Amino acid sequence: MTAPGAPPPDAPPLVARAARYAGLVGAVLLAVAGHLGGALPDAPLGATPESIWRAPGGPATLACWLAGSALLVGAWWSLRGGAPSTRWAYVTAGLWALPLLVAPPLGSRDVYSYACQGWTYAHGVDPYAVGVAAAGCPWLDAVAPIWRDTPAPYGPVFVLLAALAVSVGGGLTGTIVALRVIAVAGLLLGALSLPGLARAVGVPTRRAAWLALAGPLVGVHLVAGAHNDAVMLGLLLSGLLIVVRRPCRPWALLAAGVLLGLAVTVKASAVVVVPFAALAAVRGRPTVRSLVRDGGWLAGGSLAALLVSSAVSGLGFGWVGGLTHSGDSEQWTSPPTAVGLVVDYAGALVGRDPQAVPVFRTVALLLLVAVLMVLWWRAWAALRASSDPALARPRVALRGAGLALAATVVLSPVFHPWYATWPLALLALSAGRTKWFVLPAAAAVFLALPDGTNLARFTKAPGAVAMTALLLILLPTVLPPLLRRRQHRSR
Repeated sequence: MTAPGAPPPDAPPLVARAARYAGLVGAVLLAVAGHLGGALPDAPLGATPESIWRAPGGPATLACWLAGSALLVGAWWSLRGGAPSTRWAYVTAGLWALPLLVAPPLGSRDVYSYACQGWTYAHGVDPYAVGVAAAGCPWLDAVAPIWRDTPAPYGPVFVLLAALAVSVGGGLTGTIVALRVIAVAGLLLGALSLPGLARAVGVPTRRAAWLALAGPLVGVHLVAGAHNDAVMLGLLLSGLLIVVRRPCRPWALLAAGVLLGLAVTVKASAVVVVPFAALAAVRGRPTVRSLVRDGGWLAGGSLAALLVSSAVSGLGFGWVGGLTHSGDSEQWTSPPTAVGLVVDYAGALVGRDPQAVPVFRTVALLLLVAVLMVLWWRAWAALRASSDPALARPRVALRGAGLALAATVVLSPVFHPWYATWPLALLALSAGRTKWFVLPAAAAVFLALPDGTNLARFTKAPGAVAMTALLLILLPTVLPPLLRRRQHRSR
């Protein structure tokens, strides 16, 4: 196994140069696909792959999309061991982002939901109490039907940012541009934090930057799609950087806690990182007393961010209730949902209706709580057993946080391709082996079409069976080594 701090093998100059320009061509093709048939406001909703193919310019749209995705994925994958240099990685990631900055929204229509939620709040209506249809958003036709009647599932900070985008942008186009600027600002904040985090962990920055910033999911969904995950990740990485750079200063831990708390008030899934950040804040060998002393400053900052943002917005904690609607859609790309669907299909064959999806989703969430507790305890034990806790602390904490986000993605009731960017950013900083998380992130690029059509909708039954079969294959492969490792450590 490659150690996290081991330098990745250098890519031959010809391979690196070919990857850079192949990825650029891919990004340009994706932008062309967006202009031909992206998630434009007046694009027909409820389209199928067949109807897209038959639409004017449909074959060209799909050809550009598939070719561009393949080129971008191939270029990223070819340098997964690390770019030639950190500067080269940043320049290339920026070069690939340029065509996508001027493309229409790609791969999803969520940005129109953001716009309508911001409009709802800006016009004095509580977006956690009603859907954007009931609020009277003038851009309703651009919003995906499934999200028109559901309250906003995002925290108050993002609602405030969306309302700001509406105020600055005026019309729909200006609002979309403003939301994209906000998303890019989140990415830039994360990009500025990566070198310091990589140095603290001992991972080559050229590898971390390449994996975290140049991935196709980042360009397609965080830049072109303007997903708020970019803001969440920027706040998370900047907060973690302060923790690992200034772990002994209460004011720094308080500031880091505020940033982490703000990340939670963008997307609640960021909360799983906070307990691992508290471990990174502990001075010396961790004890319960030192955890309360140092982690308390961090937790206090996070709690303050939650309370102040909820109070300043005037929305209180209504956003917590909105989280229950994030799983309204049933997709086989979520493992627990896929297993539930297979059980329902099997029941239908014998004339039964088990309604298994809610059951398996609930079981998965309970399992997620258990997994998060185990991951935190293992990180605590590793720091307690380390001969140099100060040196091991950043690596152990970031790896635990990355695994926690990966578990959250796998066990959540619903999965969208851009969710894979959550663990990708932290595992790029802390993991030794990369294929196990880079490969799923690369495959997720092909789950959506440029207009936001979700291919999982049209492969529900075969996809659910395939996902369940994959789980049955992987579990016997993954669990025994983990159990053996645990037994070995307990001796």
